[in-house]
Amino acid sequence: MKIRKAVFPVAGLGTRVLPATKAMPKEMLTIVDRPLIQYVVDEAREAGIEHFIFVTGRNKGVIEDHFDRMFELDETLKGRNKTAEMEQLARFQPGAGETSFTRQQAPLGLGHAVWCAREIVGNEPFAVVLPDELVLNAPGALKQMVDIAQSLDAKSNLVAVEEVPVELTHQYGICSVGDRHPTHANAFTVNGMVEKPPKGTAPSNLSITGRYILQPEIFKILETQERGAGGEIQLTDAMIGLAKQQPFFGVKFEGERHDCGSKAGFLRANIAYGLQRPDLSEGLRADMLRYLGK
Repeated sequence: MKIRKAVFPVAGLGTRVLPATKAMPKEMLTIVDRPLIQYVVDEAREAGIEHFIFVTGRNKGVIEDHFDRMFELDETLKGRNKTAEMEQLARFQPGAGETSFTRQQAPLGLGHAVWCAREIVGNEPFAVVLPDELVLNAPGALKQMVDIAQSLDAKSNLVAVEEVPVELTHQYGICSVGDRHPTHANAFTVNGMVEKPPKGTAPSNLSITGRYILQPEIFKILETQERGAGGEIQLTDAMIGLAKQQPFFGVKFEGERHDCGSKAGFLRANIAYGLQRPDLSEGLRADMLRYLGK
């Protein structure tokens, strides 16, 4: 099951981190020295993704600019012999024809955003990656999922899951756990999903997180999907419909997930990723101890 394309829904308003996102897309907020969107694109590239599809909205043109060449900057760096900086930018930039951009004209939810990419994805399995969720691990969460997907039936779907406190399950899409996969210890059959179940009714404490591998039949379901929780077209609701036709597997990925769409999660991610950097970790750790001492 070759996964060549990934969809990045980047049309959201980022209201949880206002006022920072009033004029700047939340996907361009920086963790250490890279924008969020760069981290997830790098994760997708590591997983073998060849085509990066961005579902954008108003005020998101800077994302397209980020993945384009900037002639003036290139020439300035060249003139100043900034070779390391030039090489770094070249590594981050996708090749010609590897990116596509399409618009979600109305804020109708994640399911609708994925549906907007249908013509670019075509009739093949694809990944969905939410840019405000980072997973600190090597290999990345999507690479872990793709490795499992390649050993499954061609019409299988996968969702990344992680444990959440039972008292918070009403805030998430939750899946119920079926049989463990015979060869992958961290994968299991999903035999049910529910979006934001009422308190005390969740089938497990495993929440569906921001990484998916889906079959193209999801688009037909999304085309007529009614609005669900929050008055939006929910991807989980469409996956529940697709699960009646095709198998779903949950993957408990290895790594530390950071919800960068919240202010506290954004701060934690900067600390966690900063401590992973050899050029920053020692000074950052010393500063943290100094502030804690106060």
